[in-house]
Amino acid sequence: MFKKILIANRGEIACRVAATARRLGIRTVAVYSDADAQAKHVRACDEAVHIGAPAPRESYLLAQRVLEAARATGAEAVHPGYGFLSENEGFARACAEAGIAFIGPPASAIAAMGSKAAAKALMEKAGVPLVPGYHGDRQEPDFLKAQADRIGYPVLIKASAGGGGKGMRLVASGEEFEAALASCKREAAASFGDDHVLVERYVTRPRHIEIQVFGDSLGGYVYLFERDCSVQRRHQKVLEEAPAPGMTPERRAEMGEAAVAAARAVGYVGAGTVEFIAEQDGRFYFMEMNTRLQVEHPVTEAITGHDLVEWQLRVAAGQPLPARQEQLRIHGHAIEARLCAENPEAQFLPATGRLRVFRTPAAAAEFQVAPVRIDAGVREGDEISPYYDSMIAKLIVWGEDRAQALARLDAALAETHIVGLHTNTAFLRRVVASRSFAGADLDTALIERERAVLFGQAGLPLQAALAGLAARLLGEEAGAETADPWSRRGGWRLHGVARRRLEVLDGSGQRHVAGLHYLHDGSHRLELGEDRRALLVRPLGPDRYDVTLGDERWQLAVYRHGETYAVFAPQGSASLQWVDPIAHAGEAGHDAGRLTAPMPGKLIALHVAPGQAVTKGQPLAVMEAMKMEHAIAAPADGVVDEVLYRVGDQLAEGAELLRLKAA
Repeated sequence: MFKKILIANRGEIACRVAATARRLGIRTVAVYSDADAQAKHVRACDEAVHIGAPAPRESYLLAQRVLEAARATGAEAVHPGYGFLSENEGFARACAEAGIAFIGPPASAIAAMGSKAAAKALMEKAGVPLVPGYHGDRQEPDFLKAQADRIGYPVLIKASAGGGGKGMRLVASGEEFEAALASCKREAAASFGDDHVLVERYVTRPRHIEIQVFGDSLGGYVYLFERDCSVQRRHQKVLEEAPAPGMTPERRAEMGEAAVAAARAVGYVGAGTVEFIAEQDGRFYFMEMNTRLQVEHPVTEAITGHDLVEWQLRVAAGQPLPARQEQLRIHGHAIEARLCAENPEAQFLPATGRLRVFRTPAAAAEFQVAPVRIDAGVREGDEISPYYDSMIAKLIVWGEDRAQALARLDAALAETHIVGLHTNTAFLRRVVASRSFAGADLDTALIERERAVLFGQAGLPLQAALAGLAARLLGEEAGAETADPWSRRGGWRLHGVARRRLEVLDGSGQRHVAGLHYLHDGSHRLELGEDRRALLVRPLGPDRYDVTLGDERWQLAVYRHGETYAVFAPQGSASLQWVDPIAHAGEAGHDAGRLTAPMPGKLIALHVAPGQAVTKGQPLAVMEAMKMEHAIAAPADGVVDEVLYRVGDQLAEGAELLRLKAA
């Protein structure tokens, strides 16, 4: 076994590898950029080496700097994690030439499976069923459109070297093809340095099912069953589970054996995932092979009881696979939810900012098999930057069956409190509770199909949120009191009662005015319009309160930052902003005609110029953030008055990009 390894990655996967290595007595070396000097993964390792600027192209994607760090620290092996250099054929080869073990497949296997087009050709020869499409080398736009016309719409354009939904576009008609192809190629080139694409027929109501495979250098191969990753947004996974609902033993064996055959065909070593697109009737087609560990590997660990990172380390050290196929069993059901910094109500735009609060379920274990597990590469107080992926953490639950796993996941999500930026936590709870997901009616369009119950939904009722805000205020007042009678905050009056005016904005920006009354007997009353109810507050600990409002009772967690109050309960969450009318007087009316950047990123395309007339919904510009493209459209008809940035400029969130005036 290795004595020291370098982890050529960041975030939760670097922390995950470090945790397993520590358990095996292996020392670890972290690499970090200027943005990551104080990151969690740096503290998790025994040593750390600085490798460059925040942008991945200037740090984590610089293979030579990573290898220099490995040599300088005496690391015997490099674990690439996922993303960055994990599926880079040249990096795997450079490691081998330097005498440093690459904890992954040989370069030849990465080359064979790294190109979607080449991999599909290989699978076709092996007899694995493929979705109808064009997987060749010709890339002229007219030729590719002709292929799409031949296949029949809708089609998918996919980056040949891609993954994670990047460089992928669904095209419904021939009129859309040219623009979708250009956008897809730009995104593919930016993400993978290769704009080669393939075109495939879009399967209606497809399920995304993948098989975890493992090979060793002694010729041993196994599959560790399947994962269903059908719930996706923007072609990126949201929830993953194992085993796949409705999977028969016969179909599981058929898919598993096909995946092993694919791995064997390229002399695969280490952890890999063979991904299939499946029809509702069970027919399946090879999609691609990811030649690395997957983000969703914890659900496989949960149902098998095996640490897949430990398997990677042992296999890379030349040891045989820790188990044979006949020794592997499925125990229970596991689901993983990806907690991301993004705004689902704004088409999942990535969000940046500081994690002012990051609280996870008290019973959650970290980086190990458990009924509730949290894998996070960040801590409370850390900054989510625009340079890397938007995932904050992975929440994994296990149950004896799917019903128990669903209940545990909802409870764990309710106990996950994140404040400081937009996240998808509440959205995940709605997905888990939706009819389709709860009933295992799965396909990649589930989110769109359930749109009515997933978007535009109210969170915690306003009265409960106001009660939480009042509880926090009362708690702060009690904490400020001393023996000095002048410090008392009870609001006692000789005649009448004290009333505190609470003017707040809810999450939708709607203004509400409530009154908190301090009664003579020391009790309180909360009024909102004609709703007047007694308020009883019992502190439960830091930031936590047992609150009764009339006949309703909640256990609330309330976090305050400045004028913003975030209120969490098992029933949902809400955010209220306490308004000071004097402090904020005169702030309205200054944003008319402005178009601002919805997130930090680079301006990669401008479609308009000053003086040009535009119509509502017309694309004006394209920004790139967190490796994804985001189109910015005109909010109304008008004329472009001024453009304030040029293509290639880096924009901060909220930066004024251009100005429109009425036509």
